[in-house]
Amino acid sequence: MRAIFSVVSLMIVLAVVGVLVKKQLQAPPLGPASLERPDQLDSILTPPVDATGSRPQATNEQLQQQIGQSIESSMRQARPIPDD
Repeated sequence: MRAIFSVVSLMIVLAVVGVLVKKQLQAPPLGPASLERPDQLDSILTPPVDATGSRPQATNEQLQQQIGQSIESSMRQARPIPDD
């Protein structure tokens, strides 16, 4: 009895997967991507610049330095000794 349910379940799963594959293969192909203007290509290829005019890599390095400095300063602070 258990084997019958297993086989029937497997057949149902295979049928569902088959229907999904068939739908996917019958989907209309996507048209080729085209750029309407050459300036769109420039905006895609140039790295973004934030409001300060620096590149993301420089901003990332500054952020890493700030985090490192804050960690160092917090490590130098003396911990309070409990009154026991």
